[in-house]
Amino acid sequence: MRVPFTKMHGLGNDFVLIRGDGLVLPSADRIRALADRRRGIGFDQLLWLEAPRRAGDDVYYRIFNTDGSEAEQCGNGARCIARLVGGDSQRELRLGHGGGSVRARIAADGRVTVEMAVPEFRPALVPFRAEQQQATYPIDAGGETLHIGVVSMGNPHAVLRTDDIATARVTVLGPLLERHERFPNRANIGFMQVVAANRVRLRVFERGVGETQACGTGACAAVVVGRSWNLLEPEVSVELPGGTLQIRWDGPGQPVWMTGEAVTAFEGSTEL
Repeated sequence: MRVPFTKMHGLGNDFVLIRGDGLVLPSADRIRALADRRRGIGFDQLLWLEAPRRAGDDVYYRIFNTDGSEAEQCGNGARCIARLVGGDSQRELRLGHGGGSVRARIAADGRVTVEMAVPEFRPALVPFRAEQQQATYPIDAGGETLHIGVVSMGNPHAVLRTDDIATARVTVLGPLLERHERFPNRANIGFMQVVAANRVRLRVFERGVGETQACGTGACAAVVVGRSWNLLEPEVSVELPGGTLQIRWDGPGQPVWMTGEAVTAFEGSTEL
């Protein structure tokens, strides 16, 4: 059975969106095949859309990585879902997922602002193995001791500070930290260069995917950790390989707001 899909991206972080009502969720093997950039459609994540499960929501979504594993949240993906569901409407949308709902707004220029989670620093809820909550944790990887900030944005993140993201050892340290024994559910790993109090550069090694052109929750995590280290202002431009996101966080107990593009590349159909 062939089903329609929409291919979208946020700053080059790309997705296949499928409206899955009445359909059988594809197996992990099939998701991996669809994600293949030579033999399939190619994507960083599959976004599976269903009818809303909560009153007031516009849609319910699930996220699957290229390796077939399911993720808890995806910021760039949430923006693309909002744009697909809301079109050019500038009303507020509510997007349901396994952890609750997020609000989204579409601006006249097509950019989308999404309310992300309230950051969670408590290690057990990231989850991260540590005896007590700290701003920075030492962690051994690749024969050296690194220092990371740890936070959940609805999914687990580690953030390292680097002097220059161009020379950061993303492909070496990323896989080691992603699967480090102290992250029982694995983690997304961000490498952050602080340029100014309102500007950072960032590369992210995503759990279950590898390095991507952009990571929305990774950008949120970098700003949150940078603010916890007293390095950043409430509103920060985050420059990723695929483009720039605007991130705002007003402090503990507050959600993170993210603004960026959501672009449709093409539409098609495929066998599930």
